[in-house]
Amino acid sequence: MNKLTIEDIPIKGKRIFIRADFNVPLDSDLHITDDTRIRSTLPTINYAIDEGAIIILASHLDRPKGVDPRHSLAPVAKRLQRLLGKEVQFAPDCIGPQVQNMVARLKPGDVLLLENLRFHPGEKKNDEGFAKALADLGIDVYINDAFGTVHRSHASVTGITQFVKTKACGFLMKKEISYLEGAVANPARPFVAILGGAKVSGKIGVIENLGKKVDKVIIGGGMAYTFLKALGHDVGNSLVEDSMLDFAREIKEHAIERGIKFYLPVDCVVATSMDPAAETMRVPVQEIPKGWIGLDIGPASVHLFTEVLANAKTILWNGPMGVFEMDAYSRGTFAVAHAVANSYALTIVGGGETALAVHRAGESENISFISTGGGAALQLLEGKELPGLTVLPEKEG
Repeated sequence: MNKLTIEDIPIKGKRIFIRADFNVPLDSDLHITDDTRIRSTLPTINYAIDEGAIIILASHLDRPKGVDPRHSLAPVAKRLQRLLGKEVQFAPDCIGPQVQNMVARLKPGDVLLLENLRFHPGEKKNDEGFAKALADLGIDVYINDAFGTVHRSHASVTGITQFVKTKACGFLMKKEISYLEGAVANPARPFVAILGGAKVSGKIGVIENLGKKVDKVIIGGGMAYTFLKALGHDVGNSLVEDSMLDFAREIKEHAIERGIKFYLPVDCVVATSMDPAAETMRVPVQEIPKGWIGLDIGPASVHLFTEVLANAKTILWNGPMGVFEMDAYSRGTFAVAHAVANSYALTIVGGGETALAVHRAGESENISFISTGGGAALQLLEGKELPGLTVLPEKEG
């Protein structure tokens, strides 16, 4: 990555606006259930504190329709205060005179968290007036450390950069791009991609881009049934995208032509319905009963995939192997998480559901890098430009 980072610019005594990704899960009592995204931004915040900057933090949380106390960032302010070991002031809004007054009173080393950016419709619309109102807080420096948002052209991601002269990446952003770009551009081989999740259509770009660069591909999750049907198997009532059958067939043929080893499940856990209490059984993929649904990979597939990963030097995993949120269909995904964690490879997990699965499998600590951005990671792996990155300057020379 050749983008300017926070280390490359003077920030002492400057008002620094850090766009973070504090979009963390909350339970019904508004308690944070996983603070990974908050912890991931701590190196950037602590660096800014140590350098004597005045820190203004901004983030969205969920998808509120207007102002909604259930989507307030107040619990984040509380958790941040504990993690930083110092006071974190919390603003009642993210723009306006009241917030400007709070910013004006901040001293070097102080931290202020703004209220949810998405309480204003101008954030998602990338409204120029809203972007300017954010910059009008008296911002000297803009730092984007929210990798999970860089695939979106929102006011706090792209719009604000028109109004702030000095801008750069934070440490998390640098790390995300280094790992994800590095894995694809110059991987240690054998390079294995594990692709799962529900639909082939959601991963077309990733499959095509990675298909030119990997040595082995493992396909699991709901998307495997589209590939299996494309190869002539009867997959019962399993999730299939009929419009993707030709594409799936071509992808497998092209992979084999290029000498890439291509693996699909050989058995699966099927059920009469999606109900957790439904009758289930394990069957070879050629024997899925009529009307039954494939919801997880079976033990023979786990054994096969574990063998495939044994000699890998780089593993990139994006997408679970089944409906892991339900206990009855979690074993395949968790077994793959253990196999990835126990490998002697550089292991990279794309964000979103895969990160949650690895966390639930208790293997987060044993993965080289877990991305904080699902959609952004996918776009980067597709080789697409990310709007939030293109607006940040390159290093000179």
